[in-house]
Amino acid sequence: MMKSVMDYPLRINKYLRETGIATRKAADKLIQAGKVSVNGQPAVLGMQITAGDKVEVRGLKSKAHRYLAYYKPRGLPTQAPKGVKSVITEWAREGLFPVGRLDKDSEGLLILTDDGRVANWILGPKSGVEKEYVVKVREKLRPGIIDIFARGMRTEPYEMLLPAQAKILNPHFLSVILHEGKKHQIRVMLAELGYTIERLKRVRVGRVVLGKLRPGEVKNLSVNEFSVRSAKPA
Repeated sequence: MMKSVMDYPLRINKYLRETGIATRKAADKLIQAGKVSVNGQPAVLGMQITAGDKVEVRGLKSKAHRYLAYYKPRGLPTQAPKGVKSVITEWAREGLFPVGRLDKDSEGLLILTDDGRVANWILGPKSGVEKEYVVKVREKLRPGIIDIFARGMRTEPYEMLLPAQAKILNPHFLSVILHEGKKHQIRVMLAELGYTIERLKRVRVGRVVLGKLRPGEVKNLSVNEFSVRSAKPA
């Protein structure tokens, strides 16, 4: 199962589970043993953790997390019903999960990791992490689309969307940078403007770029590539 974004406040054992430190049961044992502190004070079972709290675990060896940039091929769903091949089923055996998702007909960059903090950094409602896409449409692009995206669009399923940056690359290719990640957002926006998407590829998330990866390929990432929240690639 894909790890979820933290919704503060939350119980301390759930916090330790979501950050990959311990299962809930193991977290309770660590708390009872006096090995967990919150803001310098001993933690107690059932206490609530808020976004600004500093949680420390004494004597616990730090886990070496893994981070991969993965080119999700077109036609492969990120998540699917039981028995259907997906990104989640393909990488579960290595203990990795995708951060966010791309729909079956889209392709490009997915970040794979076992570090729940990265999911919160990218998917959190206030993260502001940029996601950049290149889109091919059947119809010829009209120049006014740039201003429409920049103002923020009012759409049927989502009402008002945040402003997005758009750049026409040629008459049928568009670059789009989003600062939020609603389901099928670009497809909804372009459909309401009368465009038919023929190809949609995500090429960047924050500082992480797809680069020269080909469908199905991966490359290792450093945790430092997640250190600046909404920065463009170095």
